[in-house]
Amino acid sequence: MKPAAFDYHAPTTAAEAVALLADLGDEAKIIAGGQSLVPMLALRLAVFDHLVDLRLLDELRGIDTHGDEVRVGAGTTHAAVGRSPEIRRAIPLLHRATPLIGHFQIRNRGTIGGAIAHADAAGEYPAVALTLDAEMQTLSPRGQRTIPAADYFTGMWSTAMAADELLTGITFPAWRGRSGFAIEEFARRAGDFAMAGATIAIRLDADSRIDRVAVGLFGLAPTPLRAVATESELVGRPAAEVDATEVGRSATAALSSVPADIHGSADYRRRIGAVMVARAWTRAVEEASND
Repeated sequence: MKPAAFDYHAPTTAAEAVALLADLGDEAKIIAGGQSLVPMLALRLAVFDHLVDLRLLDELRGIDTHGDEVRVGAGTTHAAVGRSPEIRRAIPLLHRATPLIGHFQIRNRGTIGGAIAHADAAGEYPAVALTLDAEMQTLSPRGQRTIPAADYFTGMWSTAMAADELLTGITFPAWRGRSGFAIEEFARRAGDFAMAGATIAIRLDADSRIDRVAVGLFGLAPTPLRAVATESELVGRPAAEVDATEVGRSATAALSSVPADIHGSADYRRRIGAVMVARAWTRAVEEASND
């Protein structure tokens, strides 16, 4: 199939882009790398009268380090994120998630801002942003604002951004000290969205007790999730005494909206999710213990 007819706009500044969004209203849609939107348009699962293309907005691209934070411009491609030595050094979970996204053609075109604004519950970058307590910077005709990741994802393919709001960048805090990070996912084929996945970030104190921990889940609810209750139970415990299987079971026990389709029941996905958490936990703890 072919997309329905639309008017094409290519602003040259972010301010011009948000002015267009405000003027065109709900009939307009931003397109960045187009790796999610174009297939939806081609299948006519989505129809818009206007597309606002961000390809000319160089101001949305780039990776900058400021103290203990790394800001990634929303227009930065997955491939650029994956190649960045700053990301590899300061935000290893983001670096490790990147090769799991689609195929190299998708990573060459897709942008981190597109992935996070698309808010697919099975996407790797939304889960990483939530796990690391990232912050989203946006721009609208009313000015700039910052949205914590915990408040950003509001439902299946929906976010806290208004229709005339543009995601301009994502800031990731770097974890210092004895830290470990891991992401695990299960997909039917390489490059597919995960049926279930997990992210772990952990920091140990000098006595190898858990000082800080974040357990992220994706593909297991309408939005990426944090296993907050499990995290609270883990803080203060000696990492070596924690059973990884029990962490997986605890993190997935309270899930109430696990999706089900022809590829797997909700119970099947929940069990896969528990295994992914356990595997990620083991790897993250090992890395932190060897730091």
